[in-house]
Amino acid sequence: MLKRTPLYEFHKKLGAKMVEFGGWEMPVQYTGVIEEHNAVRTRAGLFDISHMGEIMVSGKDAKKFVNYVTTNNLDRIGDGRCQYSVCCYEDGGVVDDVITYQITPFKFLIVVNASNTDKDYDWFVAHKGDFDVSIENLSSEYYQLALQGPLAEGILTPLVSMPLYRLATFQFCETILRGKKIILSRTGYTGEDGFEIYGAWGDAPYVWQTLLETGKTYGLTPIGLGARDSLRLEAALSLYGHEIDKTINPFEARLSWVVKLDKEDFIGKEALTQIHKNGCQRKLVGLDMIDQGIPRQGYPVYAGDQKVGAVTSGTFSPTLQKPIGLALVEKTHATEGNTLQIEMRGQKRAAKVVGLPFYKKSFENS
Repeated sequence: MLKRTPLYEFHKKLGAKMVEFGGWEMPVQYTGVIEEHNAVRTRAGLFDISHMGEIMVSGKDAKKFVNYVTTNNLDRIGDGRCQYSVCCYEDGGVVDDVITYQITPFKFLIVVNASNTDKDYDWFVAHKGDFDVSIENLSSEYYQLALQGPLAEGILTPLVSMPLYRLATFQFCETILRGKKIILSRTGYTGEDGFEIYGAWGDAPYVWQTLLETGKTYGLTPIGLGARDSLRLEAALSLYGHEIDKTINPFEARLSWVVKLDKEDFIGKEALTQIHKNGCQRKLVGLDMIDQGIPRQGYPVYAGDQKVGAVTSGTFSPTLQKPIGLALVEKTHATEGNTLQIEMRGQKRAAKVVGLPFYKKSFENS
């Protein structure tokens, strides 16, 4: 049976089309993917992402342990900061990509992908070893919302007990939203400025309704997973099972910036050091369609008659008004400006290798 978030009934009342995602019944769209996508780019959108997993690591060795199971370096952040990272297997393949919240040096909240929550929890427990830590899967206790878009700060400001202009990107705080305790971070998955909100599962309906009501004058609208995917794709943000998985390492996936080989030992360090030394055979690239057609995951990519890779994600970009895609291809064919062919339903369609991201917006709070 599919799991449901605490906002399931609200989605149904709003006329959302519900689909299965990562074992959950989730809204894929309300009024339409393109309309919702454009709302986030120009105004603001509210996402129910309560399907995401939350794992708490606490204890004397919490920082050492989390540093051991992630590739980024937690010594570079302090309390009230969060950090994007990946967890890797011994061979360098990706277990998951995560965001780690340092509450104190002895307490960390790790946010993981919905479809990987149980796997990640079991993997953390399996590597606990002699670390003096407690590992708890608190996913059923937390809701998570994302308020994203250029007007997000204006909507949220009158509702919380702190000045939001002081909250920098990848910073978080514990605060109060109209009487409800929340964890609030300046993070997101859209390429826009925005916030992610965590709180007690039962508080979700009140916070959801409060945000939508306050945001009415700003044009705030609920957003489904369809627009969440097209937004992250324009920003070239990885999705597990597409751009990253156990067969793809971070260097191939353009995530070398979260692999800190100069820190103390971590799982996968030896393999990733060798990969970094020897170089990758594959590289994630952006593709702009020259011919008609929308690239989709799994479509083969060719250079002439030679198969050189496959599409990992693709869509029609509402912002750019054209089809775009990400593909993992042989490095020798990954040069910007190269023309490759994508096989779609038995026909090869031309596409150009382009720089990433497809869309980038600069915001002041960094």
